[in-house]
Amino acid sequence: MKNSTYKKVYLAGSILLSLWFGLSGFFELTRNPAVWDITRKLGYPEHFIYILGVFKIVGVFILLIPNKFNRLKEWVFAGMLFDIIFAFCSKVAVLGPYSVADTLIALAILSATYFSFNRICHIIYAAKDLGR
Repeated sequence: MKNSTYKKVYLAGSILLSLWFGLSGFFELTRNPAVWDITRKLGYPEHFIYILGVFKIVGVFILLIPNKFNRLKEWVFAGMLFDIIFAFCSKVAVLGPYSVADTLIALAILSATYFSFNRICHIIYAAKDLGR
């Protein structure tokens, strides 16, 4: 793929992930009944829901800052991956295997976005090493 394709995939994925995690974090911080009921049903305590909401909002801001904090973005991607994995496992254990479609979609978007992010950063760092 060309560098411009990676940039487009990264941009589209970043927007989708930001909407997904940003809204989720907002709903967790504002005690949206739908989000809180499911999260509590999965067995998570209230203080954890608030912490999760804060980290999601902060992560979205970091992800949306262009060409800055690339090392920190790696951590944001890792945090999103952990969130998706824990949601997947919790849903399978409590709600059953048919409740995980959203986590699988999120995992696919996250994977494509992270792969594109890595390719873009690799190309930028290779160009810097060559003195371009």
